[in-house]
Amino acid sequence: MATKKKLPKKITRWVRIFWISFFSGLLAFILLLTLIVMGAFGKLPSLHELENPTLVLASEVFADDGSPMGKYYTERGNRTHVDYKDISPNVIHALVATEDERFYEHSGIDGIGVMRAILKFGRDGGGSTITQQLALNMFNGERSHNKFRRGIQKLKEWIIAIQLERNFTKEEILALYLNDVSFSDNVYGIRGASRTFFQKEPANLSVDEAALLVGMVNNPRFFNPRTNPKAAMIRRNTVINRMATNRYITEADAADFKQKPIDIGHYRKLDENNGIAPYFRDMLRSELKKWCKEHMNPVTGEPYSLYSDGLKIYTTVNPRMQLYADAAVAQAMPVWQKVLDNQPNVRNGDIWKGHTNVLEAAMRNSERWRVEEEDSMTVAEIHNSFHQPVRMKVFAWNAAREKDTIMTPLDSIKYYHQMLQTGFMVMDPITGAVKAWVGGIDFKNYKFDHVNINTKRQVGSSIKPFLYSLAIEDFNFTPQTECEAVQQYFPEYKAYVPARANPKVSGTRTMATGLAWSINEVAAYIMKQFGPDGPKRFAEFLHQMNIPTAVQPYPSLALGACELSLYEMMWGYTVFPSEGISTQPYYITRIEDKHGNVLERFPPDHKEVLNRLTAYTMTRMMQGPVDIGTAAGLRERLGLAEMGGKTGTTNDNSDCWFLGYTPQLQAGVWVGCDDRFIRLDGRRADGGHVARPVWEAFFSKALADGTLGLDKKAIFPRPDSVGPQYDYQNLIEKTPPPGAEGVDQGNGNANQYLTADTTSKTRSSQY
Repeated sequence: MATKKKLPKKITRWVRIFWISFFSGLLAFILLLTLIVMGAFGKLPSLHELENPTLVLASEVFADDGSPMGKYYTERGNRTHVDYKDISPNVIHALVATEDERFYEHSGIDGIGVMRAILKFGRDGGGSTITQQLALNMFNGERSHNKFRRGIQKLKEWIIAIQLERNFTKEEILALYLNDVSFSDNVYGIRGASRTFFQKEPANLSVDEAALLVGMVNNPRFFNPRTNPKAAMIRRNTVINRMATNRYITEADAADFKQKPIDIGHYRKLDENNGIAPYFRDMLRSELKKWCKEHMNPVTGEPYSLYSDGLKIYTTVNPRMQLYADAAVAQAMPVWQKVLDNQPNVRNGDIWKGHTNVLEAAMRNSERWRVEEEDSMTVAEIHNSFHQPVRMKVFAWNAAREKDTIMTPLDSIKYYHQMLQTGFMVMDPITGAVKAWVGGIDFKNYKFDHVNINTKRQVGSSIKPFLYSLAIEDFNFTPQTECEAVQQYFPEYKAYVPARANPKVSGTRTMATGLAWSINEVAAYIMKQFGPDGPKRFAEFLHQMNIPTAVQPYPSLALGACELSLYEMMWGYTVFPSEGISTQPYYITRIEDKHGNVLERFPPDHKEVLNRLTAYTMTRMMQGPVDIGTAAGLRERLGLAEMGGKTGTTNDNSDCWFLGYTPQLQAGVWVGCDDRFIRLDGRRADGGHVARPVWEAFFSKALADGTLGLDKKAIFPRPDSVGPQYDYQNLIEKTPPPGAEGVDQGNGNANQYLTADTTSKTRSSQY
């Protein structure tokens, strides 16, 4: 019987050590995995969290044609959801070929890739699959640089990746990954990247475009084509080569694609300062925050988040009309800005006499003051620094909307305060849909919104159509009614309206003439005919017209001595073109969740507030100002069959207004400085000359655009009781009579109209 050979003791010892080490390592590995699963190194996502992954998705705003206007997001939240079916195969092929060529073969962990990484000590990467990268991005936080922590992180990625593969299809994993991944420039997700770099939807990306974006995934900042085009080109071509190697494209096609230059000429990042209608989107943000607080997300059980729930907000804003509105402001405003800049009291600084408190407040609220105060500078030293010239960029009416200059910080404050501002709003008067919203001259430099319902300015003669409507509706006035054109005394208020008598103004004028030429004495006469409670009745009538702000019932209200917003005035004016029906301007049609489910619709709000015949009579009378009166020739220049409009100018030209409408479209303009003591001088600095050009420039562009469907021949519906030969023009004086807007100056201060024991912050209107 043969005897077994005994292994040398030395070999036996090494074998024993090997197996002890192997099983010890295996046990340690199992123990480590157990500890990870138990949460000893941080909580793993639950099954519910895995099955319902929550990406931080930006909420997106859309125009009336479905085009994107902008987003609301926080840092790392600038992403918009896209379904797998809406992603180009070029993107999928580029991603799989570059990041995980065996993606369709493994179950979350690529064994071959792991072994390769181990043998090469991680020099060619860590063997992470797309699923593991998704696990890291969604559930594991930033990649750790500590070797032990990174090892733990890697094991957690494996566990999560396996669970993801069990719960999702390969297509769903790819969609999740592409919705989450970063593309630099604070852009996340393939839809955001596609729109930002190419102004395209992901479904329309070509091979070279897809390769460029996928190439950024590895190192978004380094491979950013905007900041590092050479590195981006090399990386793009590497991705194209990988696509050819994996037979997604031919070698010949790859060679052609690699010859293409990188073209990101359409790069446009939507943020709060750019994109269309920034003032509108900023106003909308406040409205949506309120909506979110009042509506619960059924998935989270908490109120919706505007910045992370991926809401889709569809609005009424028309991109082309918004473009024309912005262009109209840019065309008209620099003309009058130049006039203001050349006024003697502006050039020599006299306009600031008596208003140094405004400058002091502006200095103390500035970032410069805060920084210098933190640096322990004294008040005297800080004041001195505001008088030292420095190089800076300031707003300018040029293509870039800024210029380089040298001026003192104090002069820059004056410069910005001396800029004429505007508010311009366009809407459909029948439906109430807001079509364009320009809250100021430049959102980057001037955030204050002059269209917003909370921004109130004195309205001047733009209020007179409501006064005339009340006269027709309740007191049987007609366009032919003769009105005394003299100063009126209101004993109940111990006030004269207008405040100062004009010896040139006398006799009588038809009501149509009074409106066309905006004669204050006629408006005062009409108010006087309402009786002792006339001011109160007129204030109630304004509320009846759906103007929300409660105004003070003084006789000077007939001249517009009250403060209302442009939004409110536009709301009120809808009664004229829409046959007495008041329609609130609205701007949201519906809100959807990230999956496209409608959460709420927003129907228009209509209310009949004025007799149809009265509305039509006013509409025809309001053609007087744009044919013969204070905005003479406007209708003819635009080639319109019918339209209506009214100018308004307040005391010392602080506020200039023009509101007008056609049967299809309505728009309103306000122009002035935020500081009311800064104003245009001269008789022509009125609503018809200052505000009307913005309105006219917009309508010239809009009417010429056949895609908007605006008909120059459109006419207002005529009530049956009105004869076809109705002609208001024979009731209007063809030349400016004494007291006409822009002819005579000054009507005093509103306080002159009030009783001794009453105070008011509101000035009277000049016109």
